[in-house]
Amino acid sequence: QEQPVESGGTSVRPGESLRLSCAVSERLYSTTCMAWFRQVPGKDREGVAMICTRAGVTSYADSVKGRFTVSQDNAKNTVYLQMSGLKPEDTGTYYCAADKRAGDTWFHSSAYNSWGPGTQVTVFS
Repeated sequence: QEQPVESGGTSVRPGESLRLSCAVSERLYSTTCMAWFRQVPGKDREGVAMICTRAGVTSYADSVKGRFTVSQDNAKNTVYLQMSGLKPEDTGTYYCAADKRAGDTWFHSSAYNSWGPGTQVTVFS
C-alpha cells in the first residue's frame, strides 16, 4: 500500500513502554525520510521523531529525547517508535509520515506527502 499504516497504539499507565509500527510500500520506504507526529484535539500536529532510512540519521523533539527511539527494519519496510517512560502528556493520536520533501524542516507536518490514518496512545493514571 502507498499510504503508511500505523499499529501498536493502546492505553498504558505512566512509566510503561510501548512500541508503535509503521509499515509502508517499498517505494515510500526508499524515499528520503519518515517521521512520527502526534496530535491532541485542538492542537497542531507535533513532530516527535524522524529517521532517514537510507542514512540511518535520526532526530527527536526535546520533549521525548532520552525516552523515545525511532528505528527501522529494511526487510519489512517498517519504521518503529519505541516509547519508554510514558507520561500522560504523551497521550495523543500518533501518525506516521513518509515521503519528506528535501530541504523542508523535519518537524513541520507540511514537509511530508504521505500520511497514515493514525493510532491512539493513551497514558492514564
